[in-house]
Amino acid sequence: MKKIEAIIKPFKLEDVKEALVAAGITGLTVSEVKGYGRQQGHSELYRGAEYVVEFIPKVKIEIVVSNEEYERIAIEAIQNAARTGKIGDGKIFVSTIDHVIRIRTGEEDTDAL
Repeated sequence: MKKIEAIIKPFKLEDVKEALVAAGITGLTVSEVKGYGRQQGHSELYRGAEYVVEFIPKVKIEIVVSNEEYERIAIEAIQNAARTGKIGDGKIFVSTIDHVIRIRTGEEDTDAL
């Protein structure tokens, strides 16, 4: 089992969700996050005062898939839907999941997905 975490631009969330559902992946967790990377910060003007926004708002999507085929499908769907070609499109992280338990039923591992 693999956990796929993707950090994307907030306005791309709906496109990514639709791409994942079309690819047969229906479960995901979404969090609003802020980050700092190559995109750096930017200055904004609010009520006549300028201030620097160092941490850029992003969205983090988390998915757990049962095999390498779904891993590849999910990564492709996220990449294609989230890409704008501009700096700050985000990153995808893949890690191994050792064990999953569904709290309600006690099912484990791939049965719990």
